[in-house]
Amino acid sequence: MGNEFLEIKNPDDVKGIISNFQTIKKIEEVSIEDSLYRVLAEDIYATINLPPFRKVTMDGFAVISEDTFAASEDDPVELKLLEVIGAGDVPEKIVKKGFCTEVGTGSPVPEGADAVVMVEYTTEEDGTIFIQESVTMGQNMAKEGSDIMEGELLLKKETTINPEKIGVLSAMGLKTVPVYKKPQIAVISTGNELIRHDEELRYGKIFDINSQTISSAVTACGCIPVKTEIVRDDYNELKRKLIECQDMDLIITSGGTSAGRGDVLRKVLDDLGEVLVHGIAVKPGKPTIVGRFDNNGVKKYVVGLPGNPVAAAMVFQLFFAPFLKNMASIQSKSILNETKTVEIEISRRYRPAKGRRHYLLVKIDDNKAIPILKDSGAITSLAEADGFIEIGKNVEIVEKGTMVTVYPLGNS
Repeated sequence: MGNEFLEIKNPDDVKGIISNFQTIKKIEEVSIEDSLYRVLAEDIYATINLPPFRKVTMDGFAVISEDTFAASEDDPVELKLLEVIGAGDVPEKIVKKGFCTEVGTGSPVPEGADAVVMVEYTTEEDGTIFIQESVTMGQNMAKEGSDIMEGELLLKKETTINPEKIGVLSAMGLKTVPVYKKPQIAVISTGNELIRHDEELRYGKIFDINSQTISSAVTACGCIPVKTEIVRDDYNELKRKLIECQDMDLIITSGGTSAGRGDVLRKVLDDLGEVLVHGIAVKPGKPTIVGRFDNNGVKKYVVGLPGNPVAAAMVFQLFFAPFLKNMASIQSKSILNETKTVEIEISRRYRPAKGRRHYLLVKIDDNKAIPILKDSGAITSLAEADGFIEIGKNVEIVEKGTMVTVYPLGNS
């Protein structure tokens, strides 16, 4: 095998390949307490009526509405008080004509009553309640099942559970809910030059950046990153690690993807299965590999990101973050979300790479997009950037003052 890329693919073709990955969504039951921001795997139906009884919605007096029709501030209606009922209490007496029951918000409406007069429109004297305003049937009370009836659809499949939805589920008395199991993503950093953060930094070595940044990005996509130890640029070691991770839902490596002597991922994928992508016509991120191999009849996909941290982060967000979110059933918009873009002038003349779609990091200052002109290995450029601009592969020069679209960085 020569030291060359198999075929530089168009970015849109690569996105098409990724979208056709075969994936299996798994389901698990989790407790309501652990369900926050998880995604429902099944429709949830109401198991009881809400409210489960006729409920008082205002502090006041439960009455027969007909008794109040003649009431006014100048000529109040007099009703006898039967009993006092608060939230959680059970009424013991039936309300009949000429009588009323004092009730609190959330308490059951006593039998016989069909409305509630707000306490603000009443006065009391020696067990007699003076009603100063008329009410209509059903006023200031909620019927049983007026919110939702038993058997009705409560929450749809694919719904992300937020605090308010936890409240709805809790109102049903549910203890657990079926959710999609978070995909487990193996994250492997490769390279002889990499060391762990707890190791001593020696000349010629660098700390492993990608395993942490990629793991964080995986988490932001609703998946669980499984970091491994650093793998050296060794065919047998990398092959062993891929086989070891074959039960993961996806394998992401960084480094070992360029067409050079020390880059072995392509060789391993050729032997284990097949290479689908080896090189994308973008900058940064050209040396990206996508491959797959068979694991007991199940296709196992491997993503090989460039070793340069900026290139790895950009390629991940542009090509693989949407796929991971789909795996995790996270409903969110693409990173190219035009509702969050900014139209602004570029601050200087810029000459992009020829023949490749170019993603240029920029910072915004003085209402201008300022290109960040660091190489793809400079991780600080990501920290400085407010976003990026996309430059077409046939554009030779972007002149100073040209209006450009700045897209936000990160998961959106």
